[in-house]
Amino acid sequence: MQGKKRLLWQLYPAFLFIGLISIIPVTWYATNTLEAFFLKQTSDDLAARAHMTEDRILPLLEPLDEKAIDALCKSMGKRANTRITVISPAGRVYGDSLSDPSTMDNHRERPEVVAAFSTGRGHSLRFSKTLQKKLMYLGIAVRRNNRPVAVVRTSIPVETINEVISGIQGKIALAALLIALISAGLSFIVSRRISRPMEVIRRAAESCSIGNFDAVFPATNIEEIEKVSTAMKEMAAGIRDRVETITRQHNELEAVLGSMLEGVIAIDLEGHILSINGAAARLFDTRRLKAPGMTIEELARNTRLSRFVEKALQKSDSIREDIPIRTGDGDRVLNARSTSLMDSRGGRIGTLLVMEDVTRIRELENMRRDFVANVSHEIKTPITAIKGFVETLTDSAMETGDARRFLGIIQKHTHRLEAIIDDLLSLSRIERESEDTEIIREKSNIGEVLESAVQLCRVKTGARGVQVKVDCPQNLTVAANAHLLEQALVNLLDNAIRYSPAGEEILLKARSDGEVLEISVSDNGCGIAPEHIPRLFERFYRVDKGRSRSNGGTGLGLAIVKHIVQVHRGEITVCSDPGKGSTFTIRLPGNRHGDGSRLPSCR
Repeated sequence: MQGKKRLLWQLYPAFLFIGLISIIPVTWYATNTLEAFFLKQTSDDLAARAHMTEDRILPLLEPLDEKAIDALCKSMGKRANTRITVISPAGRVYGDSLSDPSTMDNHRERPEVVAAFSTGRGHSLRFSKTLQKKLMYLGIAVRRNNRPVAVVRTSIPVETINEVISGIQGKIALAALLIALISAGLSFIVSRRISRPMEVIRRAAESCSIGNFDAVFPATNIEEIEKVSTAMKEMAAGIRDRVETITRQHNELEAVLGSMLEGVIAIDLEGHILSINGAAARLFDTRRLKAPGMTIEELARNTRLSRFVEKALQKSDSIREDIPIRTGDGDRVLNARSTSLMDSRGGRIGTLLVMEDVTRIRELENMRRDFVANVSHEIKTPITAIKGFVETLTDSAMETGDARRFLGIIQKHTHRLEAIIDDLLSLSRIERESEDTEIIREKSNIGEVLESAVQLCRVKTGARGVQVKVDCPQNLTVAANAHLLEQALVNLLDNAIRYSPAGEEILLKARSDGEVLEISVSDNGCGIAPEHIPRLFERFYRVDKGRSRSNGGTGLGLAIVKHIVQVHRGEITVCSDPGKGSTFTIRLPGNRHGDGSRLPSCR
């Protein structure tokens, strides 16, 4: 790669080249002009000398006195330091200042002689055979009665002219060299004047690049460089503000992450750790600065955590899962939640894991479930005995009215306690099965499940005087646990039957678009006030406690429905208008065998 050049050495050669390019043609033109001028002046000088000789020669031509002509030529040529030659129209030499005319060739065909006889004046630069040197000749015709009778020719050696011209050219070259040197110096000064502020700007920019934003940018009277300097100064101030903002935000983020009890790990799309906070480093017994660049397998050799990270990277939706891990402090349970990690432009660059140590919470939940299950089993035994004895006494021959009424009250509450215990056992069983293993799902016909649920509630609908209408497309299927789904629908129908006035109709409806299966139970009962809906699925929560008890509800039915839907990885929602009725909608993941429709959303 060709090396970079400094701005000075970019500008200076260019300026110098422009100067030289300008000087060379000017010097050439001046030299040629002066040479032409000198030759013309020499020619005119030779012509003047020839005219001076012309007046002296004319009287000697008629009568012709060749000796006098030759003597005059020699005399005047010596004084003028010029060769003078007189030539007849026939070309014979009458006289010559340097040679004997009798020994000279005929000059009729000499160019200057031919031109002089023809036009009155002629000149030429040529080699003289007589003197064996190059001369400049100029001939003037001598006329008598407007008729040329001779030619006076003057000449000087060309080397004399060349010596003068060389002297002039030398002076011009010396002047050109001097101008070139001055131009080179001025070019260097101008180039330096332009490049020096740029050099200062460069050093200031380099200072800013290492964090010194107080560097001084130069002021100059060159408008373009002044604009660059001002722009760089404003850019440095802007960068300083942004760096300070980013540093402050980074420190705040570090403080927040460092203060969190939950472990936080940022992972890129290739599975490499971008950063972790202190809590995560303590969980996995590593150093914060060592973790970036590692994979999750290198950080924690835990198969379930690795699978969770793979699943989180494949999905953009948030997922949650309990993951058991083994640490130096013993076995722990982490509740891991994932969310997509986005850049400033909204593009996904990875996933963010938030892990909370829920070991103690899960232990308490297990204790609670064990307690509920054990207590339910313990209570069920005496309840069963009481129920049996009450039925025996009722069927016996007791005639006392009060005794029968008391036994009826005991039997009613025994049935209610039994229902509560059965619901608690069902809830405990569903929770245990969903945590220990995945529930068994099989391809089930939704229409059959809905009809079975309606059949199980037939006695209650007859007693309440309400009807259940089923609206379900044929051959609608879903992968689900049919028994659990049936139990959830029975609980929802039981709830709707209990709060529907006599003669009303309950609608049990199912639809699927291939992505989601939706099953809704709609009634025209008393409805539910909005403030009760958020707590509706809590255990033992009742909207109207007195009415719920009188209707025989246990307060656990909707909690069981919620857990059944959750183990199917679905959701349940409620739409209710007080005084007009309620609609409970179960949404389960579909299997792409739907009818292409969806139930209307709650409004």
